[in-house]
Amino acid sequence: MSQYQIKMLTTDRYADWDQFVEKECENATFFHKAGWQTVIEKTFNHPTFYLYAEKEGKICGVLPLAQVKSFLFGNNLSSLPFAVYGGVASNDPQALKLLEEKAIEIAQTKKVDALECKNTKQQHQDWPTKDLYYTFRKSFTENEEENLKAIPRKQRAMVRKGIKAGLTGEMETGIETFFNIYSTSVRNLGTPVFPKKLFKNLRAVFKEDCDVLLIKHENIAIAAVMSFYFRDQVLPFYGGSLPQARRLKGNDFMYWDLMCRAAQRNYRLFDFGRSKKGTGAFSFKKNWGFEPQPLYYQYYLVKATEMPEINPNNPKYRILIKIWKKLPTAIANPLASFLSPYLG
Repeated sequence: MSQYQIKMLTTDRYADWDQFVEKECENATFFHKAGWQTVIEKTFNHPTFYLYAEKEGKICGVLPLAQVKSFLFGNNLSSLPFAVYGGVASNDPQALKLLEEKAIEIAQTKKVDALECKNTKQQHQDWPTKDLYYTFRKSFTENEEENLKAIPRKQRAMVRKGIKAGLTGEMETGIETFFNIYSTSVRNLGTPVFPKKLFKNLRAVFKEDCDVLLIKHENIAIAAVMSFYFRDQVLPFYGGSLPQARRLKGNDFMYWDLMCRAAQRNYRLFDFGRSKKGTGAFSFKKNWGFEPQPLYYQYYLVKATEMPEINPNNPKYRILIKIWKKLPTAIANPLASFLSPYLG
């Protein structure tokens, strides 16, 4: 055990960390990349604790953590806020154990409510586990016709309607049009939008691994999605649309157009991201032929007596959601800057 060392990430080890995440660890994800530390600190000013296990001078496990503390939503240490996946990424069981032990030590020292690990596989039978979120991942090929046929018939018809409506896709070099559409869409769902600087920082940090696709009808943007790229995967992560996109099947066309573009760039796995069971987004992704796979958000409770429930399904947020849906974006967006940093 003495041959392992648990260290805190410094900028001079970013390249080594990312080499491990991108090339050496099968269960690592885009959200384990070192750049997220920069994004979280620059955007939200949350304290981060990026831990790595080292053996014989070589990284053999990583655990990115950030502390999110607020009066309204509690005080939690998470791997990773604002992410779908997290927890320890390692091929080494001993490194995994030591990293989790260090995380628990930090959680106890900081006197948080709970330590949250967003695992793709269940790690601890005795930790409380949230049965709420599912992810949707499916491979695709370089052949456009094969990919279209792989979409179930009814949903495939929606894609064809978008094509017949004359919808087109266009990459945005900045984020302004995307943010206008996304913030409106999120407001309509009753959720505070993240600040614009989050999306600016994501593009600045991840560069070619982060882009924005706009969907236009008669040269007017009606839908937009910010996507991430990792290994052979494309991850449409922040997506939104205006009300007229529903009639024009803009959302279906958007994801289809993104898949076609990704296929041309030799990406082969479409990660549709996380959705809560029982929601419209969950059904939408199933209708595309994606099988839901459970996510294991597991908690080590420190001060809390039960798992945190910071999500729209929590009954105590229902009134706030109804009010938020009625706010003009000119009011909702500035207010959101005070709330959204704590909704990770």
